[in-house]
Amino acid sequence: MNKTRASFRSRALLLTSALTSLSAVLAMPAIAQTAEEEQRLDTIEVVGMREAMQAAIAQQRNSDTVESVLTRDDIGQFPDQNVAESVRRLSGINVLDDQGEGRFVSVRGLDPELNASSLNGVRVPSPESDSRAVALDVIASELISSVSVKKTLTPDMDADTIGASIEIETTKGFDREDPYFSATVEGSYNDLNSETSPKGAFDFVYPVTDNFGISGGLSYYKRKTSTDNMEMDGWENEDGIVFAEDVEYRDYDVERERVSGTLSFDWRPAEHTELYARAVVSQFDDFEQRGRLIFALDADSIVDASGDTVTFSDQEEEIEVVRDLKDRFESQKIESYQVGGETDLDTWKFEYKLAYSKAEEHEFDTQDQTEFVREFDDEGFGVVFDYSNIETTTFDVVSGGDLFNDPSQYEYDKVTLVDGLAEEEEWSGQFDIARDYDLQNGDEFEFKTGVKARLKTKSYSLNESPYEGAEYNLGDVAGSPSYGLFDIGFVPALGATRAANAAAFANGELELEELDADFESAAAFFEVDEDVLAAFVQGKYKTEKLTLVGGIRVEDTKTDMRGNYAELIEEGATYNGEVLDDDMVFVTPVEYSKDYTDVLPSLNLKFDATDKLVLRGGIFKSVVRPKMSRIAPNQLIEKNDDDEVEAEFGNPNLDPYRAWNFDASAEYYFDNGGVIQLGAFHKRIRDFLVDVEVEGPQTFAGYVFTGEDDVVAYSINGDTATVTGLEFNYQQPLTFLPGLLNGTLVGFNYTYTDAEGEIPNGDGGMRSIPLPASAKNTYNAMIGYDKGGLELRLTASYRDEYLDEAGGSAGEDRYIDEHLQIDASAKYRINDNFQVFADLVNLNDANYLAYQKGPDRSRLLQYEEYSYTAKFGLRYTY
Repeated sequence: MNKTRASFRSRALLLTSALTSLSAVLAMPAIAQTAEEEQRLDTIEVVGMREAMQAAIAQQRNSDTVESVLTRDDIGQFPDQNVAESVRRLSGINVLDDQGEGRFVSVRGLDPELNASSLNGVRVPSPESDSRAVALDVIASELISSVSVKKTLTPDMDADTIGASIEIETTKGFDREDPYFSATVEGSYNDLNSETSPKGAFDFVYPVTDNFGISGGLSYYKRKTSTDNMEMDGWENEDGIVFAEDVEYRDYDVERERVSGTLSFDWRPAEHTELYARAVVSQFDDFEQRGRLIFALDADSIVDASGDTVTFSDQEEEIEVVRDLKDRFESQKIESYQVGGETDLDTWKFEYKLAYSKAEEHEFDTQDQTEFVREFDDEGFGVVFDYSNIETTTFDVVSGGDLFNDPSQYEYDKVTLVDGLAEEEEWSGQFDIARDYDLQNGDEFEFKTGVKARLKTKSYSLNESPYEGAEYNLGDVAGSPSYGLFDIGFVPALGATRAANAAAFANGELELEELDADFESAAAFFEVDEDVLAAFVQGKYKTEKLTLVGGIRVEDTKTDMRGNYAELIEEGATYNGEVLDDDMVFVTPVEYSKDYTDVLPSLNLKFDATDKLVLRGGIFKSVVRPKMSRIAPNQLIEKNDDDEVEAEFGNPNLDPYRAWNFDASAEYYFDNGGVIQLGAFHKRIRDFLVDVEVEGPQTFAGYVFTGEDDVVAYSINGDTATVTGLEFNYQQPLTFLPGLLNGTLVGFNYTYTDAEGEIPNGDGGMRSIPLPASAKNTYNAMIGYDKGGLELRLTASYRDEYLDEAGGSAGEDRYIDEHLQIDASAKYRINDNFQVFADLVNLNDANYLAYQKGPDRSRLLQYEEYSYTAKFGLRYTY
């Protein structure tokens, strides 16, 4: 049975209660105000949602490119938990969630790998081993000055994006003329685990003198959440009976701790020169405890099927049941340091910067996982699965329940210790020169040129060590899960399992499976050096109404790749013409190099048709390099004693994505600081990347596969993909309404994206697919109120379903279901310095659903529930 949830109405009542408390504060004697106080309150009134909206719109209007902007104050108005969730409020943005929290940003329906992220003008490295995309949940939103999502590029910008360039800025020492300090304390309550999590942050700007300023901040957040999850895999259709070979019920308890800090020194040593030194450090620790119940099923164990139910029995075929515990700790860190400056000598301007960035993801102290197994073999065990609900598949043990429900029946199988380290570091340096020309007719022209070097290294190493032989069973460590979808009985308890494993190690009971450890560790290793040297020339022509920015950027890429050719050959298999007497692992280091050069023109046009109407157009060519785990020359080959091969290869010969991008938009600006805009975009992407799995005789990377049942997985370059879409955005404070209603604000943006490409369909032909992560329809809606120190906001964020992973056929493609999340926030400014707030995140209890579309029926792959989070806090500003 489903766990009882707080209803939508109860959550609405919770927010109403918070608003009532704020209203009580509003109704305090401070209502009787002097004229001076009323004037001060009027001043406070515009420091909120309205001012934030107007500031973001003004920055967007002044831009030479097509971009969307969130200012610091705008970010503070949303009930968001990190930068990724804040960016979701902009048009054309889709956020991919993990454990109910936004992580990766998809722009205009494109894979997050096709975006680039920078921090104070320096590219942010990715801490994850298999991704170029940066999970923006690592960066605390409280320390951000602004976020710009630039959808067209100019020649002086790095050209490594097709979706957008996401540019994050922190506060600077010259941002304010007077000292500024802000601090926030917050508590958040998660409904699913009934835990309250603390959060605190402060930031400051201190102009020491007219020529020297310091700014910085610190944020801390410890968030405890739970997730009720179900996953299914290996769907089969056996004589019209549809079932999954693997059924998993997963109970997650997650604790995430985020610490972020920034510090900036800004100095004007002379009237014409400004220098700076900046640092940003963020650490994100993720402790995950997962209890799991697994059924491993086979078609031969099916004894009955009727409608949506299938009955399995151990009479003819063994049924394996696993209960295990994942005890994982993972730490991500991002560091960015830079020094640089600008020198402005009348018509000449020089910009220079040297930066070092590093990111790492370290998984250690991890027992992934401790497994206990019960194999039912002709013991009278029977179980029925009901597939009628796409979100959850229920089971009912109809016989042998005494064995199934006895923890002592589950024998210890193994524990795997994991220590994996992914590192990425980059040195970069750039030098730009600009020269201004005043033309005779009053027009202006700027010539700009520059060079840049980016020297990057990414590596991954893994020690994965499986141990067997412990003498205890699940009955010694069993505990109760907090699983809420329905009753799954018992799983290993965290504390007891840790203690039992420690005792087994101390007593010398556990024996390392050296062959598996050597193979997994060798197979995972890679190291890639990527050096990019760039130069550009750019011209900017400006008249009273027209601005043109165009030119050419050239980027030369040199890549050196190192990995291992790892083979696991079973006893009895043939290797180099000989039959092996034992299981063996063979490891051979391999190296590859690749060089290529891209010439990347671009042109941006901005035309102020009237004082309210702005027309824009942009065309640019860009290049996105393959993620390094894909081009690392790892070659993993497993051959069994029947000489059947399963292999997985990296492909160092992959070409990068290359795209022509076209944009056009019209923007109308209202007198009161609002905007309505309509845009269109088209992208033509060549050599997009596709993961394929090919069966049968073939040759790849010099290895000859001869068997009909050999399976080889690798990445290839596809042909051409196209992305076409429309964007609409409307934001406006309704100041024309009478009385109290003139504090109302509204906002709505919508994006339609049609993104298609062709991939191999497994039989030598091709088939069309929507590009992964491309949602056809996304929208954000907001209604707010900002008056008299009271701020209210109700938001809805929607994205359509999207393809997550392409399978061997259309029926095996993995889709993520549509998602609508409703959030609410309430704030009240008590006086010039103090503001109280209350937020409700995921008010409507939106969940996560992944599935296959057929061919015979929709098939559940993954379902998760998170429930809502309530946040209450106090903000101080000086």
